[in-house]
Amino acid sequence: MAIYLGTRSVKDLFVHFMLVVGLVAAAFLLFFFVYLPWTTNLGQSITVPDIRKMSMDDAERLLRDRNLSYVVSDCTFVSGMSPHTVLSQYPFSNSLVKEGRRIFLTVTTMMAPPIRMPDLITTNLSLRSAETLLRNVGLQIGSTRYVPHVAENAVVEQLYNGTRIQPGTLIPKGSKIDLLVGNGIGNTEMDIPSLVGKSLDEAEITIRGSDLIRGTLIYEYVPGTAPGTVLRQRPEPGGKIRVGEIIDLWVAGAATDDDAEPAPAQENRP
Repeated sequence: MAIYLGTRSVKDLFVHFMLVVGLVAAAFLLFFFVYLPWTTNLGQSITVPDIRKMSMDDAERLLRDRNLSYVVSDCTFVSGMSPHTVLSQYPFSNSLVKEGRRIFLTVTTMMAPPIRMPDLITTNLSLRSAETLLRNVGLQIGSTRYVPHVAENAVVEQLYNGTRIQPGTLIPKGSKIDLLVGNGIGNTEMDIPSLVGKSLDEAEITIRGSDLIRGTLIYEYVPGTAPGTVLRQRPEPGGKIRVGEIIDLWVAGAATDDDAEPAPAQENRP
C-alpha cells in the first residue's frame, strides 16, 4: 500500500519541509549523542598509572586492571638495572586517556650491545675530557690513579679488567674503564742514574724503572765503540732528578729512529 503525499497547497509544502528538517535533526542528535558516545566512550577517562621502574609483568597486570594496553616501542641496555624493566612511558603518568588506549614503553634489555673502545691516550685527552667521552659512548669510569708522567692530568693508560685495552676493541656497553693519569713532574727526588757505558736497551730499562722519561737520542760516530753504547747523558750522574723528568742520551752508531738526532760532523771525530 503506497502513501502519497501531495503538495497541492502551501500547507502541504510546509508539512513536507518540516518533516525533512525533523529527520535531519533526529539524525544529527542520534549521531552526536548516541553513536559517538557509544563508539568513543565519551566522558569515560582513565588516569594513566606510573609504571616506570616496574618489571614488565607488574606493569602488564596494572595496565590490564585499568583496561589499558601497551606496546614496547624501544629497548635499550642500562648498566645496573634489571632486564625487562620499564624505563619510560607515553602517555606520561597521570594523563587522562580513553579505555583501551595503548601505552608506548621503553624497556631495558638483558644483553649489553658491543661498542668500540675510544682512544684516550694518543689524543692527549685530559682526565675530564676522557670521562666525558667515556660517558658519551656508554662506558663507565672505574678507578683513577695518578702515576709519574710529565703530562700533567692527561690520560697515559686505559685499562679494562686490569689489562691495557687497545682503541677500537669491542667491549660490552656499560663496562668500567680504569684510567692512569699523569701527575706532571713528581715531587720525589732520586739520584741521577749512571747510564754511560750501558747499551741503549739497558739504559731505557733503567730510565723506565726509575719513573723517568727517555728524551732525545743523539747518535755519534766513535771508532772502536760498539753501536748502541751510551756515550753521554744529560743531566749527568752525581746530581738529583725528580720523577717524571727527561734524560737525553748520546749513543754510538748511526741514527735508526725518527726521534734520533745525529750529532754535527765536527763532533763525530776527534
